[in-house]
Amino acid sequence: MAESRNRLAVVDVARGVAIVSMVGFHFTLDLGPAFYAIIPVDAASHPVLRWWAHLTAGAFLFLVGVGLVLAHRNGIRWRPFLRRLVIIVAAAAAVSIATRIFVPGMWVRFGILHAIAAASVLGLLFLRLPAWLTLLAAVAVFAAPGFLASTAFISPWWMWLGLTPDWALPAMFDYVPLLPWLGPTLLGVALTKLALSRGLDVSWSAWHPTGAIPRALILAGRWSLVIYLVHQLILLAPYFALVALARTPPFL
Repeated sequence: MAESRNRLAVVDVARGVAIVSMVGFHFTLDLGPAFYAIIPVDAASHPVLRWWAHLTAGAFLFLVGVGLVLAHRNGIRWRPFLRRLVIIVAAAAAVSIATRIFVPGMWVRFGILHAIAAASVLGLLFLRLPAWLTLLAAVAVFAAPGFLASTAFISPWWMWLGLTPDWALPAMFDYVPLLPWLGPTLLGVALTKLALSRGLDVSWSAWHPTGAIPRALILAGRWSLVIYLVHQLILLAPYFALVALARTPPFL
């Protein structure tokens, strides 16, 4: 999910940490009542574990803002941006289609990949604005659902916006609407611009980790989209294999 020609190891490590965190959360979710039923905790509804999921999603979207500034600080590079955008949109569509077919009661209407695609486009609008104005916009985006959520937005056509009341939302495996989740991307844009103005990119560029763990995180960060798309297939393969063999859920 990166777009910089000269990749920074620090950004790849951060993205690697985020993808490891996401896999860890989904593994915890899979161990719960919905699938393996090995642990009694439903990670999707547990208040502390939900914060884990929110922080992980926020990290990915924050890094979208970081990547936008680093990749386009000398002008928008349209060809790599559009190539990356097409890949993410296609992946988001694949997630929606696959979940609509296999889990129609909880299919993904607007998940993390949809949010990353939307935030990537909208983030471009803030690349030439002052950092302080982008910070104000981030605060407004974070606060918007608390002030603007209304029954007027109870419609499948408005669900992506994030102003539909929680009680009116259908069950979904993943839901990351534009509001407030554009906020972390704008925060990433603003803070990265401030960092560049202070020359911190020089120290970022000078960091070249050599340890096994940082290198593994760099690799995970560079292949984060692929990992996102396949990790649940790997985690749940034993479950569905046993379901197919027994024709009943084996752990419930």
